[in-house]
Amino acid sequence: MFLIIILGSTSAAAPAGFAPLTIGLGLALMHLVSIPVTNTSLNPARSTATAIFAQNGAMGQLWLFWVAPLIGAAIGALIWGYLLSPGESPAKVGRDT
Repeated sequence: MFLIIILGSTSAAAPAGFAPLTIGLGLALMHLVSIPVTNTSLNPARSTATAIFAQNGAMGQLWLFWVAPLIGAAIGALIWGYLLSPGESPAKVGRDT
C-alpha cells in the first residue's frame, strides 16, 4: 500500500505539491494502525538492529522483515502498473510535466 501511495501521489494525474503531505500521512497512518497491533517496524534496518540486540531468538524471524517489503513492493508496482494507471509511462512518475 505504501508504494501505491507513493506512486499515486507522484503521478502526473496527482495535484502538484501534495506528494510529501500524502506520503507522510500514509506513513503515519500505517504506524498508528500497525504498531499497537503487532509492535511492527516499517523499516527493515530498525528490525535488524532490534533483532541483533534482542535475547529472544528474533534473528530467526528477521528474514521476513526483509523479504516481505520486497514482495509487497513488487505486488504494489504490479497493481499500480496494470490496474491503477495502465496508460501512464513509468518514465513520467515522479517528474513534473
